[in-house]
Amino acid sequence: MSQPPDAVAEVVDRVIGETGGELVLRRSGPDWEVFSNGVFLMDTRDGASERAMVRAALEHLPDGSAGARVLIGGLGVGFSAREALDDRRVGLVRVVELEPKVVEWHSGPLGEVAGRLPEESRCDLVRADLAEWLEEAARAARDGGERYDALCLDTDNGPDWTVREENGRLYEPGAMDLIASVTAPGGAVAFWSAMRSPAFEGMLRARFGGVHTVEVPARAGGPDVVYLVRVA
Repeated sequence: MSQPPDAVAEVVDRVIGETGGELVLRRSGPDWEVFSNGVFLMDTRDGASERAMVRAALEHLPDGSAGARVLIGGLGVGFSAREALDDRRVGLVRVVELEPKVVEWHSGPLGEVAGRLPEESRCDLVRADLAEWLEEAARAARDGGERYDALCLDTDNGPDWTVREENGRLYEPGAMDLIASVTAPGGAVAFWSAMRSPAFEGMLRARFGGVHTVEVPARAGGPDVVYLVRVA
């Protein structure tokens, strides 16, 4: 999710999203860019940190394992979902995305970016608010429902820079309890952030007992950061 360079860009689609804000898809040369209320969210120029987030979460899977379940919070341009689907050990990738238009773009202009995810048999695209979805999933998991071997949460720009104010709920202690509830024992949870967040890292350490960080250089400014925890 690196900031795009200045360039003449063509607006391909402009809609009012589920939250009432403006959602814009732009084409800049061979690349695509997504903005929310005028604030840059993501583009297709790199995706290294999103892929690194998924790889970090999947590293704990035993060799020879099959049918792993992966939950991804936020569809974006699809880099995270594609990285998970390309791992032969993964049997299901469930992506929770608030904006129906973002899902629709993956059957249209963004289709070739991540390999037409809506057509993937192992990819389940759920249109929902992630915080609300986690509450329901946690209740189901406590009653014996589905849990996930790896969670990759790439919602907004991370704990310290949320375009949508309500997304701050996903980085609070209550959300950590929900996340732990839907994670299989020994599973891993990775959080993507556009910048370092010492306070968030400290909260994770207190809740999960340890945090591993992965820093991925960005084209400008400081590195993107992935925070990884394991759930007992």
